Amino acid sequence: MTEAYIYDAVRSPRGKGRKDGALHELTSVNLSAQILNAVKERNNLDTKSIEDVIWGNVTQVGEQGGCLARTAVLASDFDQQVPGLAINRFCASGMEAVNLAANQIRGGAGMAYVAGGVEMMGRVPMGSDGAAIAVDPTVAMKTYFVPQGISADIIATEYGFTRDQADALAVESQRRAAQSWAENRFAKSIITIKDQNGLTILDHDEYMRPGTDMQALGALNASFQAMGEVMPGFDNVAMMKYPHLEKINHIHHAGNSSGIVDGSAAVLIGNKEFGEKYGLKPRARIRATAKIGTDPTIMLTGPVPVTEKILKDHGMDISDINLFEVNEAFAAVVLRFMQRFEVDPAIVNAGGGSIAMGHPLGATGAMIIGTLLDELERQDKEVGLATLCIASGMGAATIIERV
Repeated sequence: MTEAYIYDAVRSPRGKGRKDGALHELTSVNLSAQILNAVKERNNLDTKSIEDVIWGNVTQVGEQGGCLARTAVLASDFDQQVPGLAINRFCASGMEAVNLAANQIRGGAGMAYVAGGVEMMGRVPMGSDGAAIAVDPTVAMKTYFVPQGISADIIATEYGFTRDQADALAVESQRRAAQSWAENRFAKSIITIKDQNGLTILDHDEYMRPGTDMQALGALNASFQAMGEVMPGFDNVAMMKYPHLEKINHIHHAGNSSGIVDGSAAVLIGNKEFGEKYGLKPRARIRATAKIGTDPTIMLTGPVPVTEKILKDHGMDISDINLFEVNEAFAAVVLRFMQRFEVDPAIVNAGGGSIAMGHPLGATGAMIIGTLLDELERQDKEVGLATLCIASGMGAATIIERV
């Protein structure tokens, strides 16, 4: 089988995802085009060599609708013969784009792909697509649907995580992110985003709060307690499915949950022939990919079973992995992953995560693959695993190995 290699990984800084955020004035198409152009320029790329652009995006409505991938290609400096495919696997959309591209290459369908994603959460709000999983009662009632924040609190209750544990993880995420920026650890991947006049809009992750401490987080109210306990009473929905819990412990809030931000990322993937033909050196090979469906109510446990699956399917053990990127959608997601696999917290999200820097839904999966690759190189480690929980109950994972 043909090997699929990562040749480059590029991302934008993550904007605040609000009208006062630096990226807010850009459209999803514009931001995506800048990322595609960066891939082209950094690699002196003949874009006619690109088989397809696969672009993840969660809220596919308005300016993010209508096959955004193809629109971004046409708005960029890519040749018009390059097609585009927009995909949606919720929070893992950017990772799924990378995994699809890698498996296409493995199957012989082209030499090279650009894969990644975008989400302008400040311009196209979550839920504005009217997703049936949440609003169609024939589905929502059958699946015992609850919002993701309630799901995160269910995980905390089921597996015994406290508010202090969640807050401590959040403080550490902020500390690591600040240290990473101070040491320029992201310099290899992040590009400067500019406006139509060529002026710099953003060159750093603006969501971070490096001064965050336990006292500051302790003053925040639990974000999902009211919707759980009062109206519309999602705790009762959850306990209809999990009666053994008796009561949901609401520990999550804005400070220990992922930030709503804008951002985009891309990964250049190709076979060995592609690199040899265009004088490009591969940085890693994509060793394995996996996805799985899970319980749709507790919803966010996917990183555990998908990691079990990817390791089993490829004859590996958790000890074979040197570094992990586990998306910090909510603190309990990462706490559960570390609890299940008994991994050293120092090798999980070594440079901080989405609690500190934000989670631009359709882009995050590609972002954390790039972050994982940069960190493997920085620490001179060999094998890394990236994984995300996914809305409606799924998980996705990618294992990369330096070459």
